[in-house]
Amino acid sequence: MTVTVQIRYMIDPFKRDAFERYARAWSSIIPRCGGDLLGYFMPHEGTNNIAWALISCDSLAAYEAYRMQLHVDEESLANFAFAQRERFILSEERTFLRPVVA
Repeated sequence: MTVTVQIRYMIDPFKRDAFERYARAWSSIIPRCGGDLLGYFMPHEGTNNIAWALISCDSLAAYEAYRMQLHVDEESLANFAFAQRERFILSEERTFLRPVVA
């Protein structure tokens, strides 16, 4: 069963450019580490401090393997360090979803 993780980010609205740089970096890292990146989504109209990411894996076990791979990938570690250094992510929440209709 495919599992999709939805990540809801609360970001600093004055550092949206930094978050966008962070999100773009994942476009090559996530597939290389085993995830299927459905997309990162930035605020456009309305609320200016909430962003989203959707990443799918074939199963929860595949998701766990993907997460482990992120923690040894050099580019991934550099992107995590960039986020910590620049402090543009104020909080994040993960919700695991399953498809109803495909």
